[in-house]
Amino acid sequence: VQLQASGGGLVQPGESLRLSCAATGAIFSVFSPKDMAWYRLTPTNQRELVASITSNGSPNYPDSVKGRFTISRNNSRKILYLQMNNLKPEDTAVYYCNSINNPWPWGKGTLVTVSS
Repeated sequence: VQLQASGGGLVQPGESLRLSCAATGAIFSVFSPKDMAWYRLTPTNQRELVASITSNGSPNYPDSVKGRFTISRNNSRKILYLQMNNLKPEDTAVYYCNSINNPWPWGKGTLVTVSS
């Protein structure tokens, strides 16, 4: 399985982005039972979990992004999404997705830069 994240870019504070992460090489029966998450690696090399979603679609967020980020998944397409609204400079990071348990090899991630 390869995890390909996309959708990052340079935005101003307050703007939005939608990230996607495709699990290529995975079949439905491998992807759909997995609890998945979005992580980010900050410029200071801190890895943070920013959103998680269970196999049946229940999301969870840390306080730092609650109310601004929304995680979702399309099991049939084997894609994980992260809608990010009201972005802040402290959201600047490289964003990755992976399975929470027994993670697959990490992909390259997608860079999100929030700056005025």
